[in-house]
Amino acid sequence: MAEVQLAAEARHTTGSGESRRLRAAGKIPAVLYGHGITPQALSVDARALRGALNQEAGLNALLTLQVDSARHLAMARQLQRHPLRHSVVHVDFVVVRRDEVVSVDVPIRLVGEASAVERSDGMLEQQVFNLTVHAIPANIPNHIEIDVSDLKVGDTFRVGDLQLPTGVTLDLDPEEPILIATASTIAAEVAAEEEAAAEAEAEAAEGAAAGEGAAGAEAAGGGGEAGSSEG
Repeated sequence: MAEVQLAAEARHTTGSGESRRLRAAGKIPAVLYGHGITPQALSVDARALRGALNQEAGLNALLTLQVDSARHLAMARQLQRHPLRHSVVHVDFVVVRRDEVVSVDVPIRLVGEASAVERSDGMLEQQVFNLTVHAIPANIPNHIEIDVSDLKVGDTFRVGDLQLPTGVTLDLDPEEPILIATASTIAAEVAAEEEAAAEAEAEAAEGAAAGEGAAGAEAAGGGGEAGSSEG
């Protein structure tokens, strides 16, 4: 994973008033902590922060945080957003080490075409969209791919079916379903209607046959009575 350079400035005053002043100036209040360092109040340029975290790695970007003359290897661990504008109003940075295993959430990306499912008018139901993985910072994947090309209706893709990159592990149950190929609701309804129609047709045919049998029996009984009276 490539490292992203991000400049930060140390803050010597804190509080809501100072935070509002920083945001008005296009900066985001932040804090840096981890690995025994004293938590340090910082500020970062809002545009530079967006640029650093809008890359493919997203929040899992490995940052070289330049704080005055000091450099820290860090990751963004928590972003606080405005409830209405959804803009970032505060960010927590945590110091990491290159040889340290960290836990991060990574999105699942589906690749390929589930042609057999489509031909059967089925659909893919995704149960899990992100995975918590464990890896050293350099081995953190941007995403985990699942190839759906060979899936058929009725198939289930489970955690144990994942092909994880080297150095990446999970704590999930291997039997936990991630993706299920199911028949579509419309196809299921059509099949149910056809089955109900077939059953109704069979019942009607049975009823008609029973009615014909009863009529034949009555006719035969009537003929016998006539023969007896003639005798």
